[in-house]
Amino acid sequence: MILLENVKKIYRTKQNEVTAVDDVNLHIEEGEIFGIIGYSGAGKSSLIRLLNQLEKPTSGTVKVGNRLLSAAKGKELRQARQEIGMIFQHFNLLWSRTVSENIAFPLEIAGVPKETMKKRVQELVEMVGLSGREDAYPSQLSGGQKQRVGIARALANNPKILLCDEATSALDPETTDSILELLLEINKKIGLTIVLITHEMHVIQKICTRVAVMESGKIVEMGNVLDIFKNPKQQITKRFVQQIVELEDTEETMKSMMAQYPNGQVLKLTFVKEKANQPIITSIIRKFHVDVNIIQGQINQTPEGPYGTLFVHIVGTEEEISAAIDYIRQQEVEMEVMSNDKSIS
Repeated sequence: MILLENVKKIYRTKQNEVTAVDDVNLHIEEGEIFGIIGYSGAGKSSLIRLLNQLEKPTSGTVKVGNRLLSAAKGKELRQARQEIGMIFQHFNLLWSRTVSENIAFPLEIAGVPKETMKKRVQELVEMVGLSGREDAYPSQLSGGQKQRVGIARALANNPKILLCDEATSALDPETTDSILELLLEINKKIGLTIVLITHEMHVIQKICTRVAVMESGKIVEMGNVLDIFKNPKQQITKRFVQQIVELEDTEETMKSMMAQYPNGQVLKLTFVKEKANQPIITSIIRKFHVDVNIIQGQINQTPEGPYGTLFVHIVGTEEEISAAIDYIRQQEVEMEVMSNDKSIS
């Protein structure tokens, strides 16, 4: 659906040049919700603007569907852009227009007949949950409602792709979740390909199936969201994952627990998908003569299923602990047996 090959974007001034996107290769499938995450200055905004050619690549190619978009000009480029909707962090609404009039704006530009336009606007109002607010002006709307107008407007021309440029960054956590749920519903309902950029791992966790991590213009890590959560490789990726699972605090607590109970074992258990629902701690206590102390645990939901990490301290005889560890391995739960100076998988 979307293919970037060896793409670079360099901004040049009289004094210097800045490489915002550096030799990026990326493939996004049709119907996928794909996330691009990075801190400020990573190049993610420049990258997403290359997808609808608001920015032209300095080198490399951008393909969308069967079109070589990086080479498109004039009428062909205008037609291509009609297939790509975009929503923004600060909504970009027309303040002198009502909700309906804002949604209708791209249809007016496209020359859609009035009756067809009216019907389409009403469909979109209902889709984004704004029934009854059609005649309200942006100043009368909450931040979440404004973004819903932005989403409806972006969908007006039935695009194949929706680009989201930090679309939830200006919203509170509860409203952010409601907007993400709306995007997920739209994706499922009409099969829309969604590409979103963010600096919040919560956004990626909530709706994305795959994610690319950007730093200094490069994609430094990419993969399925569950795989990234389970095994982040790059330091920047670990920092993003820590936004959700707080591994640093957990490790400090774990060291303290190991010092307090030197004769026991600290285990790190990782659960994925259906394994997250297993009552494994209850089973261990019932089957073996051990005491199990839960240090810290958390389960996070992703579109591909839950992902959870649990740190436990297990105390008992060497034989009972060994038997309990063998039992855990038989349950196909990922496990690390920790010690004060090392971990043994």
